[in-house]
Amino acid sequence: MITYEYPFNERIRTLLRLEDLFEKAAYFIQADGRLEHHAALATLFEILETAGRADLKMDLLQELERQRQTLLSFRNNPEISEEALSGALYEIEQSSAALLATNGKVGQHLRDNDWLMSIKSRVAIPGGVCEFDLPSYHWWLHRAVETRRTDLETWSKPLFALRDAAAIVLRLLRSSGRPQNHLAKLGQFQLNLGGTSAQMVRVELDSGEAAVPEVSANKYFLNIRFTRPPVNEIKARSCDHDVSFALTFCNL
Repeated sequence: MITYEYPFNERIRTLLRLEDLFEKAAYFIQADGRLEHHAALATLFEILETAGRADLKMDLLQELERQRQTLLSFRNNPEISEEALSGALYEIEQSSAALLATNGKVGQHLRDNDWLMSIKSRVAIPGGVCEFDLPSYHWWLHRAVETRRTDLETWSKPLFALRDAAAIVLRLLRSSGRPQNHLAKLGQFQLNLGGTSAQMVRVELDSGEAAVPEVSANKYFLNIRFTRPPVNEIKARSCDHDVSFALTFCNL
């Protein structure tokens, strides 16, 4: 199955972008090559830019507290596992404490590093990190693999509180809905939402289905147009067949 997620507000959009960037950074950091470690550092700079919203930290803290209060209301419920509930509460409380312990703006330790900021300013320029532009960075890229990896892990670690808090919120969001099967006639699907609020919609298709969903929505209507993948095509074309898919509305 292939899952496509479409956020309906800027906060969830930001969290999904951060999730994607943290996953890429972790992958590149664990690699050994100089090019992979350059990609890891460039990804950290992207995380820094994406997390730059002044209210992101407070938004996450408020959401974690709201979820904690919701979970507390399930105490002594015979249908709820006390062990699972205690584990979820502990995870939320630990994440909130770590986020609160983050001093200042998220990623401030990176902004305070003049050498890293000199690299960041060049990364945005095509070919801007050549050895003649940044000889000290060229030297760093030729240091031992473990030395580079240790540096990258040191620069990444203060961002983990943000990563973990975002992961909890997204996990709770994804688990909030239940998938329902639908059929898009000739690749077209419309659903009357009747003012129902949702923060994200998930569209799941069989991996062998040659169709890509394009979603547009407001609180009254959801429209999904399936197009054929642009393989050897100048532009995407609408599907000429019915498409089966599962649809999940997610809301915290």
